[in-house]
Amino acid sequence: MKKTMNLTVNLYYKGRNGSARKFAEEMEQSGIADKIRAEEGNEKYEYYIPMRDPETILLIDSWSSQEALDRHHASPMMKQLAELREKHDLHMVVERYQKADEPSEDDRFVRK
Repeated sequence: MKKTMNLTVNLYYKGRNGSARKFAEEMEQSGIADKIRAEEGNEKYEYYIPMRDPETILLIDSWSSQEALDRHHASPMMKQLAELREKHDLHMVVERYQKADEPSEDDRFVRK
């Protein structure tokens, strides 16, 4: 049986004076976020506001594979996204996670 793998990237967009939130709002209102969600292999593309840091927006971005993420990085949306990031003068911190479909000891602590 072939293992499936998904890749999740947490991107923390950091700005000043509400710029990170304005960036996320513009990504949603412009339709860029929806275009990314519609890309083959995208499993999740959602923005969140950390309660302890309102000047940061967290993007949780999940893909079915590295190949799907590579196709996304080569897409026209990346240029638009980079332009918006520059417009709002944002800086980023990136965390990357891979998950294989295997049971974990942690499962006993998860209420489903």
